[in-house]
Amino acid sequence: MGKLDERIAIVTGASRGIGEEIAKLFASEGAKVVCAARTLNEGDHRMLSGSLAGTVKQITDAGGKAIAVAVDVSSEADCQKLVKAAADAYGTVDILVNDAALTYYKPIVDYNVKHWVKAFAVNVHGPFMMSQLVLPGMMKLKRGAIVNISSGSAIGPGRAPFAGARPVNGGTMYGSTKAALERFTQGLAQEVHEHNIAVTALSPSQVVATPGTVYHKIVNGMSDPNAEPQLYMARAALLLASEPAATVNGRVTYSQQILGEYGWIDKPTGRGVTSKGSGYSQI
Repeated sequence: MGKLDERIAIVTGASRGIGEEIAKLFASEGAKVVCAARTLNEGDHRMLSGSLAGTVKQITDAGGKAIAVAVDVSSEADCQKLVKAAADAYGTVDILVNDAALTYYKPIVDYNVKHWVKAFAVNVHGPFMMSQLVLPGMMKLKRGAIVNISSGSAIGPGRAPFAGARPVNGGTMYGSTKAALERFTQGLAQEVHEHNIAVTALSPSQVVATPGTVYHKIVNGMSDPNAEPQLYMARAALLLASEPAATVNGRVTYSQQILGEYGWIDKPTGRGVTSKGSGYSQI
């Protein structure tokens, strides 16, 4: 038996990277997975490799169940379309992973206002709209899990003096959206706790090699030996989606921290283990 047998999951950002890995693992654990992103076919994205079609093919070739729905989660109409497609294909969604994200690494003085608004729409408004749409079904089922994928960028550089602080990389906007997502996570967790629904936020303990982090030169290629395996994030998301709601609801945590805590990996390291996480992870 799989940990997610008879469960129905939506995973946004499932065309590549962490979202793709989560979708594949959830399907291998028995979930029927609705894979969502903007990139339907390989080559549709002008810069990054990966596609929904590719993710779904890997799942179905392995004997799992999955469909692809091309959407932009910054659009309310597209979010509604996604949840309806999931219901039509499989039934009531009881797992939601909000992984879709957008960023532009630029200093604030140079930031295009349209890009700022769009990034907040994808990274914060999207998880809000998706959560709002799936919650009625979860409440009716009296079970559910919402896993919001955050980032170490939510941890700010602190206050002056800044000598020796993390290098400036234009990540202020992205970090701001992820900090907002973590606050949203804990607020929503409090609101729905009586319905046996777990709302959590998960970040990598170390930087993960994905097409996006390679493109932005955050890691040195997909085989960077200093990068955390994508599977750690997928396994941590599986843990948060499958554990009883009462044990994890409201957790803002890190991949190796939660995997080590539950004995799923040996020798965890990184954020949440050998260094502090965000303020929300400590409350």
